[in-house]
Amino acid sequence: MRDLVLATIADQPDIEVVGETQNDANIAELVDTTRPDFLIISLDQGEARPELCGFLLGQYPKMKVLAVAPQENCTILYSAFIDIRAKRVENSEKGLLNSLRNPETAEIRSRTC
Repeated sequence: MRDLVLATIADQPDIEVVGETQNDANIAELVDTTRPDFLIISLDQGEARPELCGFLLGQYPKMKVLAVAPQENCTILYSAFIDIRAKRVENSEKGLLNSLRNPETAEIRSRTC
């Protein structure tokens, strides 16, 4: 798989390989050093997201992870995004404290700010 991926990328003028490792234990350190836009990894268990994927996307949310499982003819692109939510909160001491303590269940009272 590695040779096929490298051969495919080698012909692309807008894509550059900035690091490579055969040892999965070195991936996090290599990503920290090279800060790639994309990480291509082998996927061992079909559609199960690799644990390393969640960790790396938490550390580097702009990076994308392309997981390839050639034995299952499957490729998955993982990416992270920041979900920004807003809700109006009761404009009072109680509303403020409730929002700080329980942001998911904060009561919505006032429709205007």
